Amino acid sequence: MTKLFLQEASGAEKLFVGGTVLMNSMTHNDMKDKLSGKNVLITAGAQGIGEAITKHFIEQGAHVAINYFSSATTANELVRHARSKGLKAVAIGGDLTTEADANALVKKTVDVLGGLDILINNAGSLVARKMLAEMETTFWHKVMDINLTSMMLVTRAASPHLAKNNTSSIVNLASLAGRKGGHPGSLAYSTSKGAILTFTRALASELGPEGIRVNAVAPGLILGTSFHNTHTTKASAQATTAGIPIKRAGNPDDVARAVVYLASEHDGFITGATLDINGGVYNM
Repeated sequence: MTKLFLQEASGAEKLFVGGTVLMNSMTHNDMKDKLSGKNVLITAGAQGIGEAITKHFIEQGAHVAINYFSSATTANELVRHARSKGLKAVAIGGDLTTEADANALVKKTVDVLGGLDILINNAGSLVARKMLAEMETTFWHKVMDINLTSMMLVTRAASPHLAKNNTSSIVNLASLAGRKGGHPGSLAYSTSKGAILTFTRALASELGPEGIRVNAVAPGLILGTSFHNTHTTKASAQATTAGIPIKRAGNPDDVARAVVYLASEHDGFITGATLDINGGVYNM
């Protein structure tokens, strides 16, 4: 059977198989049509991958609520950038491991934006590298609270608002460490990120009848972020990059594009899935 890709003037590609159009690719304008005017909440949306995600949503014409813990300056710069484009935007600080702050974040988001269509659960941290023999229970619980409990708290508060729409979406930030186990010293972090993969699948089943899709992304080595600037040595980054089939590390925009894609309505049949963003290191 002959397969033929043809590019239209709009930039979109169509895949013809036996004279039938089987797939239309999504162009920048297609994506913008799907996200323009949507209300988006991004946790930890003012640094690293979160900042890139926020910028991409703004460029797509979405209204944004930007949660931050310590990046108030960047959060407020992003708010000004969004407002300069005629969009609604708000920066909201808070510790999402506490129920009060998680609930307040969602309430203020809905109050300012007027509703909620998309939730991006990006908040998380390695905190520090600790091997099993030196693992204190307080450290274990801290990592789980930051990476997993906070996600549950925000999602629980947001889900009634997301359910008011027919095509809401949640995207959770997991990690390649949750797939492979991570480097030595990342036991607690890797465990929490692996749990996010299961959380995503279970939540997709639970919230699907309410019209809410739930997916995850699992980034690999993403340089240019405070995470890797803090926890990854130059030698380790070089060694990891050498083992990546496409021979480069990722960057925050690589992740942001995938998150925006999953959050859009274009592929409304994708839910419970995890998109791996790692240059081919893990491809199951």
